[in-house]
Amino acid sequence: MKKVAKFLLNKLPRPMLIRLSIVARPLIISFFKGDKFTDPIDGRSYRKFLPYGYGKQRENALSPGTLSLERHRQMWLYLERETDFFTKNYKVLHIAPEQEFLRKFKKQKNLEYTSADLFSPIVDVKADVLDLPFEDESYDIVICNHVLEHIVEDSKAMSELYRVMRKGGWGILQVPMRTSLEHTYEDFSITDPKERQKHFGQYDHVRWYGMDYFDRLKKVGFDVDINLYSQKFSLEDQKRYGLLVNEILPVVFKH
Repeated sequence: MKKVAKFLLNKLPRPMLIRLSIVARPLIISFFKGDKFTDPIDGRSYRKFLPYGYGKQRENALSPGTLSLERHRQMWLYLERETDFFTKNYKVLHIAPEQEFLRKFKKQKNLEYTSADLFSPIVDVKADVLDLPFEDESYDIVICNHVLEHIVEDSKAMSELYRVMRKGGWGILQVPMRTSLEHTYEDFSITDPKERQKHFGQYDHVRWYGMDYFDRLKKVGFDVDINLYSQKFSLEDQKRYGLLVNEILPVVFKH
């Protein structure tokens, strides 16, 4: 299973992976059914989660049903337990949406939900995050997870996300981080996919963010909450939900 997962992640383009996962999901759910792990996004329980990772794979990382990773389950729990995201009327922009989030958020009658991406086959609007086709201050909530590490001009993308967010709005902007790094590690002369994977953890990444990520967000105007939400859960629940205890949930605000 590990070898198959690693091969698919490294060899298939993202749009094809999305289509393949939709077809294979019922079989995967049935095969992994159990009671040791629970995905809070769909409420299903499993005997184990799938391994995941482009290099060294993490055990029990990928939920068979929603295909969520640790960061997705942490975000869902935060939205569900700490916000009024599922009850109050909001206009939401979601960049490069995870397919299960897109499916569920679209069904929320309280949300006016727009998904956007340059390449995904499942979004509402084809759009470049460096030049979003939306008016200033159009959205109450902006979600953009694991996108900025792909973009050389990340500050321009951050500025666009800030521009389309309404005053009083908020968002979640997750990126892969190494909390041991004080400064972000980036080298744009590295273009070979194998070298990028070696240096940045994935073949299409251009940086590893350090703790100065939050300074970058502040520089374009955001206020930032460096939220270690997983640590609010017991060790038992961290394991049951498949959470990473030291993973930061970056919540941003526009005042």
